[in-house]
Amino acid sequence: MTATPHAADRAPASVRTEALEALLTEKGLVNAGGLDGLINRFVNDVGPMNGATVVARAWTDPEYRERLLADGTAAVGEFGFSGPQGEHIVVVPNDAEHHNVVVCTLCSCYPWPLLGLPPDWYKDPAYRSRIVREPRTVLGEMGLELGDDVKITVWDSSAENRYFILPARPSGTEDMSETELAAIVTREAMVGVAVVGSPS
Repeated sequence: MTATPHAADRAPASVRTEALEALLTEKGLVNAGGLDGLINRFVNDVGPMNGATVVARAWTDPEYRERLLADGTAAVGEFGFSGPQGEHIVVVPNDAEHHNVVVCTLCSCYPWPLLGLPPDWYKDPAYRSRIVREPRTVLGEMGLELGDDVKITVWDSSAENRYFILPARPSGTEDMSETELAAIVTREAMVGVAVVGSPS
C-alpha cells in the first residue's frame, strides 16, 4: 500500500518556508522583524548594489578592470565584499562579439556578497537545464535577442568557482559618474541574461 503524502510535502517551497518561519517565531527561536531585515538587506542592500559598484569601478578604472579579470575574489575584496558564497569569484567580460551567461546546473551556487540572494528563475530547474542546451533561445525568451554573429558561452557556477559577468558599458555613458553608472547596472546583466541599456 502506498502512503499518501502529507499536504505539507506537496506544498510549494514558499509555503513551507512561511510555515517554518511562523513556527520558529511562535517558539521564540527567531525574531520575525530581524529575519525580515536580514532578507531585505540581502535582497536590496547587499546585492545587487555591491556588484553594480564593482562594475561601475571596472568601467571607469582600467587598472581595476585588469585586477578584477585577473583575480575577481581579491578585486571585489578591495571594497570589503566577501563572505559565504563569495569565495573564488571568476569575472568574465561581455562585449559586442562575445556574450557570457551564468548558471548553476547542480543547485544554485551564486555570488551572494555581490548579487544578494539568487532570484527564483535562477534556481528554476528549467533555466538550469535549458540555458546550457539552448542558450540563445532561453535568452530570447527572457527578452535578450542576440545576433547570430554573437558567440554565447555558458559558465557553470559551483563550489569551486562562482562566475560574475562584467557587462559591456553602454554608449552614451561617457560623462556619467561611478554612482550614476552603478544605478543603471542590473542583477540580470551581471548574470548575463540581459545587457545594460544606454540611458534615455
